[in-house]
Amino acid sequence: MTIGYLRVSTERQHPANQQDEIRRFAESRKLVVNRWVTEVASGRKSERDRKLGALLRTLGKDDTLIVTEISRLSRTLTDIMAIMGKCLERGINLYTTKEGYSFDNTINSKVLCFAFGLVAEIERNLISMRTREALALRRAEGVVLGRRHGSYTKTNILIENRHAVIAMLNRGRSVNDICRHFDLSRDTFAKFRAMYPSVQMALDRKEKLRRSRSGNGRTKA
Repeated sequence: MTIGYLRVSTERQHPANQQDEIRRFAESRKLVVNRWVTEVASGRKSERDRKLGALLRTLGKDDTLIVTEISRLSRTLTDIMAIMGKCLERGINLYTTKEGYSFDNTINSKVLCFAFGLVAEIERNLISMRTREALALRRAEGVVLGRRHGSYTKTNILIENRHAVIAMLNRGRSVNDICRHFDLSRDTFAKFRAMYPSVQMALDRKEKLRRSRSGNGRTKA
């Protein structure tokens, strides 16, 4: 099976040019494209989260995948190498029309993959080195990295308004209502509740009152 993979970054772009180029390439190799896969997605998005990932899982030995450029697979060399590795492992032939790359079971393809892998490793090392250098420079300039001790967090919002929170609970407001009111998550509220027994007591009173009302309703029925 021969697959033509077309990717555009936005819906305003049209993959027709890619399709024509792949069709001409296939004809020059005496191949017939059996299926076209088109998707609108950023090249920085992992192939696992794109149609490409699902496509690769369906292909096997002697199937062929054609793209116009290697960058259609991904914008990062590390991801490109991972995709190429999957193709080689499964015996999938991968061709690019513009660069003329051929990744199949030939020795030339294996040498090319080795070269790509070496460049990807160098790229990872350079990124790591630049990150370390940038952090070292910021430390040398006296910049405190990470969250400062005692820095303001959303938990602080609840701490400063704990009396208001207790009053809201006493009026029957739910935890969800309070979280929405202060624009924070239930996890943040749970941490806050564990810090202040008075808040937990207000929650217990609220729950006890709810059960009492529920029980009275059943008795009347």
